[in-house]
Amino acid sequence: MLVKGVRIHLQLRQENPEELIEQHQVQHVKRLLNKAPAHSKPLTWFQRRVYEWDPYFKFPNRIIGTAIISLISLYVVTLAVYNLSDVIFDQADSWKNTLKNLVASCNQTEGLEAMIPQLEELFYVSKKTWLATTIFASLNSVAYTFHVMACYRKHLKRLWKGQKDFLPEKFHNPASAASVASIARYSGWQIAFTIWGYLIVHVIQFLFALLLVYAVVLPIQHGEVLRLLSKLGFILLPISLLIALVKLQIVLVQIFFLQDKISPSDKDKPLALNNRKAFHCFNYFFFFYNVIMGFGTCIMRLLCSVVVGTWLVSRIDRTIMQRGYEDMDLGFSTWIGMIFADHYHNNPVMLCFCQLLVSNTQERHTAPTYSTFSNRPSESSVNSQARRRWALLYTLLRNPHLILLRKHHLSSSLSLEASSSPQSDTVVRAWVMASQTQISQPSQSLPEITVSPAEEC
Repeated sequence: MLVKGVRIHLQLRQENPEELIEQHQVQHVKRLLNKAPAHSKPLTWFQRRVYEWDPYFKFPNRIIGTAIISLISLYVVTLAVYNLSDVIFDQADSWKNTLKNLVASCNQTEGLEAMIPQLEELFYVSKKTWLATTIFASLNSVAYTFHVMACYRKHLKRLWKGQKDFLPEKFHNPASAASVASIARYSGWQIAFTIWGYLIVHVIQFLFALLLVYAVVLPIQHGEVLRLLSKLGFILLPISLLIALVKLQIVLVQIFFLQDKISPSDKDKPLALNNRKAFHCFNYFFFFYNVIMGFGTCIMRLLCSVVVGTWLVSRIDRTIMQRGYEDMDLGFSTWIGMIFADHYHNNPVMLCFCQLLVSNTQERHTAPTYSTFSNRPSESSVNSQARRRWALLYTLLRNPHLILLRKHHLSSSLSLEASSSPQSDTVVRAWVMASQTQISQPSQSLPEITVSPAEEC
């Protein structure tokens, strides 16, 4: 916006108050109307897994500004937390030295004297672990900031294609007032979510790293490998048995209790039960094991929910609530309202259509009075109408399903009573033309907009 204003002020660009669409949006619409190349260049690993550059998509200034302020705030908070941790660790060292001098000056302090090496080890491990987790938590927050921008583009493009299945059903039609208010809330909430997410993830990573060091690293350094292996075996054995029993049940059902494949080319067996009496015995035998497995599975479910929910707490574009309770996540509701508001106001196809209407209206109103005396022969209304009809015929021939969506067809279909009426004949002809078009599609295809299946962000 600033660059555009400077260019207009320096008279390097003409200001057009009726300009509704940007150049990159025009190029986006042209790309939609152009025929897709038969052999496109394969995407690289970075483009498939990380980010694919789109020259015809530009992020709004609100999104870019929010990302920049989030990174600056993250940098300031990281430095402040690191300086505060240095002060705390220095104070802890001073307390340790005071305790050490107190033990040296007293005689009957054998218990405290044995505790001093453990305190020194704890302070050393905590300081190194805090430094390492500071780096990882900062990188995680920076990656989330850029990933939110990538998800914004992905979600907006899906809405442009008419895809809403990646959203919960209750968010398919958000309220207008809530969507506009979400635009005002988004920037502040995104910055706050980024800062809180960094602090929470940092503390959780620090606790997990401290637990890992005391459970694995320090026993190895102290030569207690056998004791470590015995503890790991005591912990991993129940988990391994739980996973093995779950897999064993699936394998047994796959082999003995499913009917054979209908066709040899099928990937899996059909969902059709076989050997029912044997399956009832199998179900009774594993009933008691499944009760015991349920206790461990419930604990694992709770731990996984806590870890994933904590890890994604700064992701405002993804809800951390269970299905059916997404409206309780106010951050996710703000994200949905914001992208819908941007979708309704910045859809390139809609803006291009409105720009054409405005341009034609302006040309009619600004036409000079003496333009009728121009020597250039004007196009007659008959030729113009004929051209439009030929264009309509060509469009309907290439897209027969549009015949059923025409205004007079929809109005007449309401009064349809008998299947032998001319309206039914029109329907039959339309579907026959559509099937013929699909058959001839591989040999000669028209430009079309490819709709990719919805993917998770």
